[in-house]
Amino acid sequence: MKLRLYGKEPFIIAVVHGGPGARGSVAPVAKEMSKYFGVLEPLQTKTTVNGQMDELFNELSVYARFPITLIGHSWGAWLSIIFTTKYPDYVNKLILVGAGPFEEKYVDDLDNTRKKRLTKKESEEYSSVLKRLNDPNIAVKDRLIARLGQLVAKTDNYCLVESAIEFMDENSADVSTYQSVWAEAAAMRKSGKLLAIASKIKCPVVAIHGDYDPHPSEGVKIPLAENLKDFRIVLLNNCGHSPWKEIYAKAEFF
Repeated sequence: MKLRLYGKEPFIIAVVHGGPGARGSVAPVAKEMSKYFGVLEPLQTKTTVNGQMDELFNELSVYARFPITLIGHSWGAWLSIIFTTKYPDYVNKLILVGAGPFEEKYVDDLDNTRKKRLTKKESEEYSSVLKRLNDPNIAVKDRLIARLGQLVAKTDNYCLVESAIEFMDENSADVSTYQSVWAEAAAMRKSGKLLAIASKIKCPVVAIHGDYDPHPSEGVKIPLAENLKDFRIVLLNNCGHSPWKEIYAKAEFF
């Protein structure tokens, strides 16, 4: 079963992982939330955006009590939005955690912030890894993904709790899922399709974003505030891309 259950019925919340392909990465969020609610943690395996959306629906349909609240982290935030536009009657609220920017013009800010937090040698390696990941002539990219994860762990986190460091080592993204889904998702953002989809959302949307997250909060706040009627953003101080892992922001996040 590609779904984990936490707490007791009714299951009214689903926590959607990022990556794409970082299955299990939001388990700590689901566990904490299950102290108060029935929570589902779907594990996405499909290698296309539509495939993951349909997979998410099939997983939730078995146990969820609709309409449900979706808590999506990073890529999971985008997937939750895409899901909600197709199944609007099945979602009553969206919570976007560490969402990527919704417009291409903010991508340079993300990359520049990451590079500034790396040594010169690491910054050059970061650019090289991204270039090689996009090279269709390189078939096996497991080591590249692993190295990118190591570099991004340095740039995207502010001050991690010890258990989060250990958990990160156990949960690396599935390479094939990351490559295929992310390429498609990035193209959706570049073409404007992603924001067009997000603009159709009718339910309340809350974005939770760390002030240290290199994914610029303006890339979430400005596009969504301009296009959604019921939207607000909460900025967490001294917090990186994954608030539940952060020493100074974890309690406030929950």
